[in-house]
Amino acid sequence: MERVSTTPALVAISHGTSSPAGQAAVSALVTAVAQRLPDVTVRLGHVDVQQPDVAASLDALPEGAPTVIVPLLLSAGYHVRVDLKQQSKGHDGVVIAPALGPDPRLVDALLARLEPLAPAAEDAVVLAVAGSSDDRANDDCRAIGDMLAQRLGRRVTVGFLAAAEPRLRTAVTDAGTRTRGRVVVANYLLAPGYFHDLAVQLADGASVARPLLDDDEPMSGLVELVIDRYVGARPLSD
Repeated sequence: MERVSTTPALVAISHGTSSPAGQAAVSALVTAVAQRLPDVTVRLGHVDVQQPDVAASLDALPEGAPTVIVPLLLSAGYHVRVDLKQQSKGHDGVVIAPALGPDPRLVDALLARLEPLAPAAEDAVVLAVAGSSDDRANDDCRAIGDMLAQRLGRRVTVGFLAAAEPRLRTAVTDAGTRTRGRVVVANYLLAPGYFHDLAVQLADGASVARPLLDDDEPMSGLVELVIDRYVGARPLSD
């Protein structure tokens, strides 16, 4: 009989994307997490679009193995509150950690991505977010916008790509009427893919920062954030 480890596995669950660049970026993050946790089984799965899905990711572990699912999602919307619970149903010993955001380390990453665009004092900043049918997730994104505004010392307008208002194109247009400088778009998307391409399109020529994960090495703060979500959700007896 296979011996089941008492150290919980970490199953990182992304949204999933058909973009090869996005897949590689998310995979690189999970690889970096695994390198930091050599004694933990670390796996990557997806709640949509890609395989393995949540159930297959859990089925690949020894039966009864304690597991922490860490959503690689920036806010707690439908996927976190409903999908992950439904798709992990029937698997014992599974704990679902909170979403990655809001968290100051995500603001650190946004600032690092904005830096190459060198926003001037007179430039307006818009935060591009995906948007959710669950307004609690949208509130999480608005909270990040407020945190970014505090760090930048200027107003930051949130523009949604779907499901909520104002939409990004409207937010960029409105920001342009308030400034004599540029409109710069901070990119609160985890990785390249459909929504990043949509953000560039809807920005109507405004400078758009790179997503939090891209073709470079994952930022250490993002790696630490995933690990902290895992450690914080582990049973106290571990």
